[in-house]
Amino acid sequence: MPGKTALPNGVPEVARREGVLPAIHVPPVVEESKKKITKLKAEIDPHVESLLKSIVPGKHVLHIQKKTPVFSQGDPADAIFFIQSGKVKLTVVSSQGKEAVLAMLGPREFFGEGCLVGQVFRVSTAMTTESSTVFRVEKQAMLLGLHGQPELAEKFTAALLARNIGLEEDLCDQLFNHSEKRLARILLKLSRLSQHADMPHAKMPRLSHETLAEMVGTTRSRITFFMNKFRKLGLIDYAGTGDITVREELVIDIVLHD
Repeated sequence: MPGKTALPNGVPEVARREGVLPAIHVPPVVEESKKKITKLKAEIDPHVESLLKSIVPGKHVLHIQKKTPVFSQGDPADAIFFIQSGKVKLTVVSSQGKEAVLAMLGPREFFGEGCLVGQVFRVSTAMTTESSTVFRVEKQAMLLGLHGQPELAEKFTAALLARNIGLEEDLCDQLFNHSEKRLARILLKLSRLSQHADMPHAKMPRLSHETLAEMVGTTRSRITFFMNKFRKLGLIDYAGTGDITVREELVIDIVLHD
């Protein structure tokens, strides 16, 4: 009939006569997928993408699975990496085979910057500790961006200065503080990687006591002793998922006072 819109097969006859389509039922699986996509978008921090928006050639987005090396010690140093989401662990192995954890990094942080100042080979290994999204920016592209864009250079310089201050604090921590205090400080730093404004107590992924020992610079048995002590004092707690809840205000008191 003129003026009528053809309706698809399978629509009930009543709807055909009225020219009205019935409500479309969306399968629960589709709705769940939509929720997951919305949640993922909310978790991705736009800061890094905004910082690097002016760099187009030489920039690539990498989606890396958990426990996958981004680069390994001895690889050519030809790019710098910026974390958009996820976490990355930096480690170094001595000629005697002893491994040390240099840092645990999260969103808005970067690594591999040694390539910008003449480093030819990687002096550490970068490994994801969870599924991560990182920007890989080739050395030449980053240098051109810094030279030609004052805003990018200013933000990157501020980030480098903040990192330098953190390294100085870590050095002083190793030189002057006992292992219990160093562990408390590391727990604080790790918990802040996942901290949000609406969370009274920060959660951090559960790391092995061996990994914590490598970061603190002590033995695994000492870490186990201190972690049990912190738990009994109510400074930390273990969730059923294996995450560690850090009660920040109480741990800060240990860091600031002997």
